[in-house]
Amino acid sequence: MELQGTIKKISDIQTFASGFQKREMVILTEEQYPQPINIEFLQEKGDLLNTFKEGEKVKVQINIRGREWTSPQGEVKYFNSITGWRIEKADASNDFNEPTEAKQSEAKPSSTATDVFAEEDDDLPF
Repeated sequence: MELQGTIKKISDIQTFASGFQKREMVILTEEQYPQPINIEFLQEKGDLLNTFKEGEKVKVQINIRGREWTSPQGEVKYFNSITGWRIEKADASNDFNEPTEAKQSEAKPSSTATDVFAEEDDDLPF
């Protein structure tokens, strides 16, 4: 998934006794009702934030993770976290989600057939 917005805050790296590290960033989404979204960057991914600063517009590739926790009283609770794994400036010219025009033209056969439902003669079982 991807989130896009303006960096509101970048925290320092947090290191825990186990050696686990995380760094958090808050982006403000750009929609009718902007949302401040906290994104965690775990272990070495925290270094991805070194070249960014507050106020920059960015695109962040994320994973949403969930976990279940049972309290000592037996009550079950659920928690979600948003983990970033890639970040780039929003105005970057190389959008990694959309192929460039050159790549699109390479992928398309230079066929002049207009019937897209016409069956091709091949030996594939599907």
